[in-house]
Amino acid sequence: MKNIRNFCIIAHIDHGKSTLADRLLEFTKTIQVTEGQMLDDMDLERERGITIKSHAIQMEYDYQGERYVLNLIDTPGHVDFSYEVSRSIAACEGALLIVDASQGVQAQTISNLYMAIEHDLEIIPVINKCDMASAQPDEVEDEIVELLGCKREEIIRASGKTGMGVEEILQAVIERIPHPVGDEEAPLQALIFDSVFNSFRGIIAYFKVENGVIRTGDKVKFFNTGKEYDADEIGVLKMDMVPRKELRTGDVGYIISGIKTSREVRVGDTITHIARPCAQAIEGFEEVKPMVFAGVYPIEAEDFEDLRSSLEKLQLNDASLTFQPESSVALGFGFRCGFLGLLHMEIVQERLDREFDMNVITTVPNVSYRVFDKQGNMMEVHNPGSMPDPTLIDHIEEPYIRASVITTTDYIGPIMTLCLGKRGELVKQEYISGNRVEIFYDLPLGEIVIDFYDKLKSISKGYASFDYHPNGFRPSKLVKLDILLNGDPVDALSTLTHFDNAEAFGRRMCEKLKELIPRQQFDIAIQAAIGSKIIARETVKQVRKDVTAKCYGGDVSRKRKLLEKQKKGKKRMKQIGNVEVPQKAFLAVLKLD
Repeated sequence: MKNIRNFCIIAHIDHGKSTLADRLLEFTKTIQVTEGQMLDDMDLERERGITIKSHAIQMEYDYQGERYVLNLIDTPGHVDFSYEVSRSIAACEGALLIVDASQGVQAQTISNLYMAIEHDLEIIPVINKCDMASAQPDEVEDEIVELLGCKREEIIRASGKTGMGVEEILQAVIERIPHPVGDEEAPLQALIFDSVFNSFRGIIAYFKVENGVIRTGDKVKFFNTGKEYDADEIGVLKMDMVPRKELRTGDVGYIISGIKTSREVRVGDTITHIARPCAQAIEGFEEVKPMVFAGVYPIEAEDFEDLRSSLEKLQLNDASLTFQPESSVALGFGFRCGFLGLLHMEIVQERLDREFDMNVITTVPNVSYRVFDKQGNMMEVHNPGSMPDPTLIDHIEEPYIRASVITTTDYIGPIMTLCLGKRGELVKQEYISGNRVEIFYDLPLGEIVIDFYDKLKSISKGYASFDYHPNGFRPSKLVKLDILLNGDPVDALSTLTHFDNAEAFGRRMCEKLKELIPRQQFDIAIQAAIGSKIIARETVKQVRKDVTAKCYGGDVSRKRKLLEKQKKGKKRMKQIGNVEVPQKAFLAVLKLD
């Protein structure tokens, strides 16, 4: 146990975590690095150049005549995947905090750092990309010293591209990070921090042994679910899974025990022996709270059960996804899913399409509101369709967040304008170093859900970084905006919006739908309404055939007869015709601008 080190890599987006992980793997001769970002094995991660899943891998390294086992976990940097980071941190004793030499400390750097400090991890600061022409290692060092309160000589300068500083990082990991503590004689306690689905072997759970020893063939049970299994195969994670006879305290590995149903494996659960169970489960995980809700519906109604099993398999791999069944008049049966943010929602949609071949429609994302009725009862509403009648509502509360934006002083003006436009309140601003400033805002979550992050990046030319955490509920004047097509409400397009923005939003929505809905044989009226009051209207004109073309000369009554006949047909068509809303229309509502 003295020679085991468990550590993770945390950083802001694009500060070079995965590239540095490649160099560590290469230096310890764990694998031959053939292409960049070896640990990002999902197609999506390669295409977008982001890490979505945390990846665990074991390295072996000889230092001063002793062999050390290093378990490395590479984590995502995007704010939507911070739950992955919190789980990785729970399985480690130390963390490499990586900061880009040209960009300095960013918002995600700070929030991931606080998460690591809460778990008492040993932090090793590393300045990455020191080989770049735009690098400013001395200034970044000042920022890190101010942030961590560490000594200058503790900061390692490195480059994931050239491999500079890699040896020093490995030395620091061995010398500074404490070895895992635990009792090998105690009953088995192992913490599950991740799981994946394999169509041949069932569900594979990744765990870290806190106390005791686990051997192949042991009879084990999962503490929270109470289910019992045989440990058919256990082992450690290299690039592939490597079976082992036993795993001792402090080891990180995987277990295959032929589990078929996804509900039986919970991330954060504890594995223990049946014969000699532990007294209590390991603590350290809170349930994740989804921020953004959207309906996910299969395009074909008969794919509903397939969609359910796809979501269950995806949930194994991504524990922050939550879902429950719901139905909609326009779209039939589907699920109301909770996501951590818009990027998370996009990634889930892509993965459903690629990994499970599920083609889905996603409705407008919204957040959860608290609705109080006249008697003082409170209900949570995730979906505008389930809003009670406006006459019964006393008031509505919406969730707020405390957002921190780190930017250079040049962009303070535009960023403040953006936040004020989103009904934000300035809390305070602090100068970090030189010309960089951190601005704190209280903002309604519903306002930032749709396009806040994209706008922030574009007005600050990519220099502003953004991070947020929930900050309670506040009463607010919200109204439900319905979209009617020929007088029928389309529930998938209805939204909850603030009273002041409702009219402009309704008008923009009608204009956008007019462009996207194809013309039919009859007029289509697109209306935006609040309750029974119509606030905007557009009409998609009908396509009509020129029935009088063959009629030429002669009495006008012949023409009129043909036109009357066409008019009757159109009227009948309007009674039975229904309007198909294309998938593009649902997505366009998100990009209204």
